[in-house]
Amino acid sequence: MLLWRWTSSGSPGIDNAFDVGVLVSGDTNLLPAIEAVMELRRGHVEVAAWRGGGRLMLPGTSLPWCHWMDEADYRSAEDLTDYSKRS
Repeated sequence: MLLWRWTSSGSPGIDNAFDVGVLVSGDTNLLPAIEAVMELRRGHVEVAAWRGGGRLMLPGTSLPWCHWMDEADYRSAEDLTDYSKRS
């Protein structure tokens, strides 16, 4: 994921490689990356969280947009690909 690449590399390698990034995580350490992408206007960032649970949100705002998911939503988007196998 672009946010992961950017935060793990430590450099602003954001290159307009995406239109919308949906981050499915509750890790508040990712908030600075979300903030940077939004400030640089290099893509649109949204988050996803379990319905009834907590979500990532920039302090003092209701951003980014949150997709509230339940098990049926998760199952409809689940990726069962085994990425350990080479094609």
